[in-house]
Amino acid sequence: MLVNFLFGFLGVILFLFIFWKRLKDDYSSEIIFQVGTAILIGLALAFGASKVFFPLWFFWMSVAGYLIGMFIMLLKFKLRVYGTLEAAIMAGIPFISLMFFGDSITNYSLNSFLAFIGTLVLIFLIFWFDLNYKNFTWYKSGKIGFAGLFTSIIFFTARTVIAIFGITMVSFVGKFEAIVSGLTAMLCIGLLVNLGRKRE
Repeated sequence: MLVNFLFGFLGVILFLFIFWKRLKDDYSSEIIFQVGTAILIGLALAFGASKVFFPLWFFWMSVAGYLIGMFIMLLKFKLRVYGTLEAAIMAGIPFISLMFFGDSITNYSLNSFLAFIGTLVLIFLIFWFDLNYKNFTWYKSGKIGFAGLFTSIIFFTARTVIAIFGITMVSFVGKFEAIVSGLTAMLCIGLLVNLGRKRE
């Protein structure tokens, strides 16, 4: 319990810092921390509800709560959708990484440790994409949002493939995982295609 609390606390601090650093040039610190707090509250409420009603769906309900909290703030402050979504993704992956690492310690889970390693790769990729996406000649719009969406596609595609091969992980929902992750990956592809069509 103490380990989970420590990793959770560290994850919250890291999330808020990355989220603020990503958006600080566009919005005031007050707005950024209000949005970040709303996202974390949505995440916490959805996670708590999942534990009571749908324990197997805790990951997906947490993602839903995360996004609902963000979209409420998007409407309140009229924030740019793709920029805010990318900031939430960039801040969220390290948070997920710490949760996997914490679970690997408390439950001696090899799968969670491997997932932790995988999320470290995603962290490297998302920041590399963020630095280099404007050099991709095939990404004509040059709009902010590419790094977050492309990394999300990799993440959910990997979950789909792993689930198809029958490998279980703490955040999977059994036989439905391949379907849900696959549909989410396709949604991210659709968003990226739409973003790529937008001009500066």
